[in-house]
Amino acid sequence: MSTRLKTDILIIGGGSGGLSLAYGASQMGADVTLLEGHLMGGDCLNFGCVPSKALIAAGKHAHAMGAGAAFGVTPVVPKVDYAAAKYHVRSVIDTIAPVDSQERFEGVGVRVIREYGKFISPTEVQAGDTVITARRVVVATGSGPFVPPIPGIDDVPYFTNETIFDLQDQPEHLIVIGGGPIGMEMAQAHRRLGCKVTVIEGAKAMGKDDPEMAAVVLDNLRSEGVEIVEQAQAEKISGSNGNITVHTPKGDFTGSHLLVAVGRKVNIDKLNLDAAGVEYDRTGIKVDANLKSTNRRVYAAGDVAGGLQFTHMAGYHAGVLVRSLVLGLPAKASTHHIPWATYTDPELAQVGQTEAQARDVHGDKLTVVRFPYHENDRAIAEGKTKGLIKVMVVKGKPVGASIAGAHAGELIGMWAMAIANGLKMSAIANTVLPYPTIAEINKRAAGQYFSPKLFDSAMVKRVVRFVQRVIP
Repeated sequence: MSTRLKTDILIIGGGSGGLSLAYGASQMGADVTLLEGHLMGGDCLNFGCVPSKALIAAGKHAHAMGAGAAFGVTPVVPKVDYAAAKYHVRSVIDTIAPVDSQERFEGVGVRVIREYGKFISPTEVQAGDTVITARRVVVATGSGPFVPPIPGIDDVPYFTNETIFDLQDQPEHLIVIGGGPIGMEMAQAHRRLGCKVTVIEGAKAMGKDDPEMAAVVLDNLRSEGVEIVEQAQAEKISGSNGNITVHTPKGDFTGSHLLVAVGRKVNIDKLNLDAAGVEYDRTGIKVDANLKSTNRRVYAAGDVAGGLQFTHMAGYHAGVLVRSLVLGLPAKASTHHIPWATYTDPELAQVGQTEAQARDVHGDKLTVVRFPYHENDRAIAEGKTKGLIKVMVVKGKPVGASIAGAHAGELIGMWAMAIANGLKMSAIANTVLPYPTIAEINKRAAGQYFSPKLFDSAMVKRVVRFVQRVIP
């Protein structure tokens, strides 16, 4: 017999978006019910952001042991214990997990039900033996790895981001299908941990990023020994455990292990959205700027809402929904100020419009300013001179920033703040930063915007000559 309950806000999915919304809404006094049929913390904690950065960190330590010659440190070949590196990954997950745990959320008043939820009517959701009626339902089920129907793929063992972190035996030769952020991060981490790595990309590696910025990253990966094969669509896969071949128009590539990293698919299969009158397609639930679906009681947040698939985007959606669903305030979601980063070495980060996008939108009104890492004193001191920043400026305000280089994911924050708050380039140029820091790259880029206006202006030169003659 089913148990029935009523709640103010029902959240389906215990990942970043769902947890952020549940915590905020409950703390503010709403009656909140959270459904999670798998792992609390969702993809980011268990299979994505957290474990990948932990493995990347292990790779960085290994790489440093062989990269110190220029600093007077004799390079050595690191002795990598791959299983121990994976233990580090697991320990990082376990350290963070209590923050996302069922116990923590129940402690702040959230009703947590460890079942998948599915709609049985426009107003009801079933979770196991419980039928829930909610004033508002928020779907925050996230996304999972997309495995394309390549002939033969079901006949060989393969990994995705959901399973690669469970692998304890070091791959001799890892074949990665997919040259996007996940594929490239994992390729470099495994190469630095002593694996031979081949990346097979059907189009252009890091093809969604600014080509100039992507080239900085790809050149460095190739210099470290990562084989990157572009314009090589995987046509067929054959072989068996330990001997897997990917057949492409550019030849056959054989390795010991296979990682499929070609993209993501939204998790909507279990939801029975048709019963709720919620429209959707393969990219996710169709929502308006308020994140509301075609059912006025149902909202979506994070990956499942379509658009940018980032953990911080889900957290941002949660903030929008707290304002609208909990406080009753008008709130709309946008993407123009959302940054993202790829955590290769060097890193690549973006916020707002790329140069190509900005030229399409703004034409002759656009000014692009640039500053290279090799002119930054801290970068020179640390031997991290590969990279540059580009800032797209219209009428004195940044509309986009692209950074490829050391700590790009940290540096992009200043531009994200500027774009989110409508700040002018003068706000960056007027900021005093400690010397020497990599962050000075941001200030120098802003300075590049004003330099022509000051140093190449005949009017400025006439004024200065006048001042020098007249003022004692």
